[in-house]
Amino acid sequence: MLQLANQVAELLVGRMENLPGEVAWEGDFKESLRDQLMEAPPEDGQPAGEVLTRAAQQILPLAARIDHPRFFGFIPSSPTWPGVLADFMVAGHQVNQCTWLTSSGPSQLELVVIDWMRQWVGYPEGAGGLLTSGGSVAAITALVAAREAAGPGGQPTVYMSDQSHSAQIRAARIVGVEREHVRLIASDRRFRLDLEALADAVARDRAAGLNPIAVCANAGAGSTGSIDPLVELADFCEAERIWLHIDGSYGGFVMVTEKGRKLLRGMERADSIALDAHKWFFQPYEVGCLMVKDVDTLENAFAVPHDMLQDTIWGAGHPNFSDRGPQLSRSVRALKIWASVRTFGMRAFRRAISKGMELAGRAEDYVHASPMLEMLNPTSLGIVCFRVNPTAGVLDEPALDESALEEINREVLASIFWGGRAFISSTMLHGTFSLRLCILNHTTTWEDVRETLEAIERSGKASVERHRGGS
Repeated sequence: MLQLANQVAELLVGRMENLPGEVAWEGDFKESLRDQLMEAPPEDGQPAGEVLTRAAQQILPLAARIDHPRFFGFIPSSPTWPGVLADFMVAGHQVNQCTWLTSSGPSQLELVVIDWMRQWVGYPEGAGGLLTSGGSVAAITALVAAREAAGPGGQPTVYMSDQSHSAQIRAARIVGVEREHVRLIASDRRFRLDLEALADAVARDRAAGLNPIAVCANAGAGSTGSIDPLVELADFCEAERIWLHIDGSYGGFVMVTEKGRKLLRGMERADSIALDAHKWFFQPYEVGCLMVKDVDTLENAFAVPHDMLQDTIWGAGHPNFSDRGPQLSRSVRALKIWASVRTFGMRAFRRAISKGMELAGRAEDYVHASPMLEMLNPTSLGIVCFRVNPTAGVLDEPALDESALEEINREVLASIFWGGRAFISSTMLHGTFSLRLCILNHTTTWEDVRETLEAIERSGKASVERHRGGS
């Protein structure tokens, strides 16, 4: 057992050491992988070391390397080594952290970590929550609580920005909101929820006899990093007696920094907040969090007595986390956060989070200075939205039209994607195709960002020349 554990540790450490020199993405097609992996389960086993080596060499590398220092697509992250080891220990202890009876030590540790988060987001004493698999389950849990808190009275209706993550839409539908009653409110030119449009929608729905149960706001929208007007939304929801849920799955952890607290002012007034520690808090998947201002709202929604679990009377008066959310079988998620924070200290986390914002700001400056690139939205948090759009005359040609620009930028995206040295992704900004960098990794350097931008410029110039040469 020790020999196998050492083998796995050596494989993982070797991977981490070699990662910066490797490609940021590697994959294969279904037909090829089926031929390699679609095998009948063997009747007799083979040496475990061979099995684990095969997994490390032939299976796990065929994926987006989200912890690569030049992986800027979607929303990346990079786990701490203590967090990885904590998950290893959790798997070996096989704890089901559903009730105090089955897991008093891990349950108390989750209370500790939840209280850290309570302080970070600015919630008062007595607030709480639970750790989840991620922001999707956090959103579902929050909207169940919002639905129950709203009570009966008309079809439930939920409101969110047209920039909100699909997880918010999915959560609303899962908790019973009809598709036509999920209101996507227009965003302004900075991709923030339009408060006037929200107020109009709520007024119309109340007049029609519908039941507005929740507003979902962005504390860092996934596409742009934009932050909705949280203070104004809190004022509105308090006046209208509507549950305010803030999706901080991407950006919420910037609250631990001085700059982040200013950017997310008002978040502490929400009824619930979703956070993802496996994003900008550098933990292995899966660990999200739902914080609520009043823990009773969760227990009122989820606590269900069960004869088979009647022995959990041991520990009466203690929290059972299965009474706060949809999961009965629950892994121990708090240990990796606790181990990482205890090992490195909060100063290191604040520095790592601030570094992502600083690198994004430098990337924006680079784009502004480049005759080949154009910013499409001011950088927010760690996200930079831009495109190839050469300044008119820089290539001795007139400006390009929107159709040509989209085609060129899609070619650039594909070029970077297949080049492999870096990975970027794209989004649509009010109908405009945008390249997008999301800079979160604590191992990323300015050289990684600069080299990626230079590669985009080179690819963009070649694509523009091909396009004009063929036109």
